Amino acid sequence: MLELLQNIVDVGNTLVWSTPAALPWLVVVLLGTGFFVTVRLGFIQLKQVRHAVDVVAGKFDDPEHDGDISHFEALSTALSATVGIGNIAGVATAIHYGGPGALFWMWVTAFFGMALKYAECTLSMHYREFDDDGNASGGPMYYIEKGLGPKWKPLAAFFAVCAVVASFGGGNMNQANTIAVSASTDFGVSVYLVGIISAAIVGAVIVGGIKRIATVSSKLAPTMAAVYCIAALIIIAFNFGEIPYAFTTIFHNAFNPAASLGGSVAGIWSVTLLWGVKRGLFSNEAGQGSAPIAHAAAKTDEPVREGAVAMLGPLIDTLIICTMTGLVIVTTGSWDDKVDSTVGLDSAAVVFDEYVDHDALTEYARLSGGMEGQALAAEKESDGATRSVTVQGGVAQGVFFIAREAQVAEPRILRDDAPFSGTLTYDLKGGSWVEEGLDLKGDMLQNSSALTALAFKRGLSPLGDWGNYVVTLCVFLFAISTMISWSYYGDRCVTYLWGSRYVIYYRLAYTGFVFLGCVLALEVVWAYGDLAMGLMTLPNLIAVILLMPKLLEITGDYFSRMTVDAPKE
Repeated sequence: MLELLQNIVDVGNTLVWSTPAALPWLVVVLLGTGFFVTVRLGFIQLKQVRHAVDVVAGKFDDPEHDGDISHFEALSTALSATVGIGNIAGVATAIHYGGPGALFWMWVTAFFGMALKYAECTLSMHYREFDDDGNASGGPMYYIEKGLGPKWKPLAAFFAVCAVVASFGGGNMNQANTIAVSASTDFGVSVYLVGIISAAIVGAVIVGGIKRIATVSSKLAPTMAAVYCIAALIIIAFNFGEIPYAFTTIFHNAFNPAASLGGSVAGIWSVTLLWGVKRGLFSNEAGQGSAPIAHAAAKTDEPVREGAVAMLGPLIDTLIICTMTGLVIVTTGSWDDKVDSTVGLDSAAVVFDEYVDHDALTEYARLSGGMEGQALAAEKESDGATRSVTVQGGVAQGVFFIAREAQVAEPRILRDDAPFSGTLTYDLKGGSWVEEGLDLKGDMLQNSSALTALAFKRGLSPLGDWGNYVVTLCVFLFAISTMISWSYYGDRCVTYLWGSRYVIYYRLAYTGFVFLGCVLALEVVWAYGDLAMGLMTLPNLIAVILLMPKLLEITGDYFSRMTVDAPKE
């Protein structure tokens, strides 16, 4: 079943996010829509930030307005879903695959994303509905159906289905997996135990619905963001002299990424852009259609007001917090450095000396993504189905290894944590070792939260050898808050599709996926999350473009009454 799931996810990601020769269609659509909305709204993300801050500060709050939660609670709930693993593991993953230049494209995505967030959340508030108990429901599924008309309901249903699927992936399993990786790396805790504890915590909160979720989020989100940002700022201060170099590296690599089999795997401009946009989307969710579901619960009778609040999300999440993470990783030199690590032998690619072609290997390492022990085409076409490898004291003769998309330095083969000696057999056609239970130890690039933890450990070393534990703590808090908030997105979509009586079954399944995310492989979990988020983004962007005339009408009317600059229709 897991192999079938991975195959389906791989095919889907190829269709949605495939590169390398040209830009993926979803990247073009996302950035293109963001640019279109930005221009049509007269660069609202620059003009109305002050007004957005005033709304969050409570200057326009009225407890008599319809809705479930305050502006601040709505922003906190949305930020709890976005300020999370994307800020820790997502930035690290983008830099790992795309180089430091990927951070620049995350900034671009966030800038246009501010306008997209405003657009989708304003529309969500304008078309939201209330049930018999006075609970608000909104989101792309509502403004697609009500704004575009009943004939568009299949598109609305498609979005809702994709959102439910995405809630299990990017909103759930990605978060749980990063908790498990951090706990296992730093404390040696079993991923199964981590899964049980995480599922219990999430389940206990989400049963209470949006009001309990908002209460927890409004306290957890500011606290966790403050802890993380203070630690990051201390590191940046320690490395203040490296900041000009960091920005130069980021801007240069955004358009001229350097490839190296021995270090970073970046090297193709479109790959750098792709990873920046993918992780930018994962981080701030602008254009994805998830945040409008949370913001639709806000207490206000002015849709534009909540749209302005939502606009602050990408600013806080990506342009501020993700930038801090990126600067920590680059200024400490962790992004292109290797540390002693251990992986399963079959999770690394093996290359025999006679097939060494560094141009081909660089391309292979950059584009093949987890590799899972596959051999190069040249090896698969060679005579004989197997190859024998002699190993003395853990050192394999005549081969070298690629793990985490780069060559492993000083590789040693282990069995039960001891150097292995003997003869191993490699199945060329199957791309795997015949022998099982072997590990590969050596200096490898870091990825995901492990890379960020390495950077924080190095950056805070003047204060002690505990910096990585800051990341472990924040990973746990960020991930828990994100999983809690995303459960609300999913149950609103379930309510839209099948009715509120099915929400309890969704919440039980959601809790189960928390456990599943902890025990599955990192590559499978993140690929699933990327696919699901990509699929739900398209119907939302279509609706935003088609509803632009209504959005301009609502925006112009509101700001004319607020006696501030308004975008002209």
